[in-house]
Amino acid sequence: MKTKSVKAALVQHSHKGSQDENLAHASTAIAQAADSGADLVVLQELFAHAYFCQTEDPAQFDLAGTLNPGKPGPILQSLSELARQHGIVLVASLFEKRAPGLYHNTAVVFEKDGSIAGRYRKMHIPDDPGFYEKFYFTEGDLGFKPVHTSVGTLGVLVCWDQWFPEAARLMTLAGADMLIYPTAIGWDPAENEQENSRQLDAWLTVQRGHAIANGIPVLACNRWGFEPSPDGHTSGTRFWGNSFIVGPQGEWLARASTDQDEVLTAMIDKQRTEHVRRIWPFLRDRRIDAYDGLLRRFLDE
Repeated sequence: MKTKSVKAALVQHSHKGSQDENLAHASTAIAQAADSGADLVVLQELFAHAYFCQTEDPAQFDLAGTLNPGKPGPILQSLSELARQHGIVLVASLFEKRAPGLYHNTAVVFEKDGSIAGRYRKMHIPDDPGFYEKFYFTEGDLGFKPVHTSVGTLGVLVCWDQWFPEAARLMTLAGADMLIYPTAIGWDPAENEQENSRQLDAWLTVQRGHAIANGIPVLACNRWGFEPSPDGHTSGTRFWGNSFIVGPQGEWLARASTDQDEVLTAMIDKQRTEHVRRIWPFLRDRRIDAYDGLLRRFLDE
């Protein structure tokens, strides 16, 4: 039977110093979320590690693991057991080694019995100072396909994907009940506070816009805390937290702080999507006969 409402939890935390410490913290937070009645728990992008993409360092590839259920690595095995133990659907962003020299930023969705319900490989890969992800990650090749679970159909995307309305729309058109964004985003400490405020506001606004434009709840789980640049060539990154859950009109359901570990929870009423879309029928009025230009990089003529 399909659930009409879902209690969702986002686990926001700072880097704890090591993979083991991050996994231990996540385990405790997942238990806390489950004890509060959460059906769905979301971890932040690359939760098990520091954000290693601040520099281009071949040694960091050693952090990656294969995501083969037949031969699970320690992180995959631990997450599977946590989902089974607590009877939750769990979404986790992991560093995937697919083959020698081929790596992805992959979100894995675990069902309540610990099995893997599906996965999503990050499609949009940034390459900016402090965010050198193209050095590490190959663009995803699984497309924008939601994952079917016992708590609903999850449109899982990852971080940089959250800026692209096309990704949100395609997940929606494929039947997603909600959009989920594990994230690692923050400020350059060298920037002034006015610029920092504009960046955070833009991040919140664009994702609330996806909720509104598609009539669908959005969940974004971000890390927080300062992480220095490993090579000292930049100012490092101050991740801004502010994990949040909004409803299908962009209404705030829950929002975390900038500088605290939190287990953020909210009830998501999946029936509201139907109600909202009857009033705001954006999908009905789309002019799909007139959007050919979206398949071009730029309309030069």
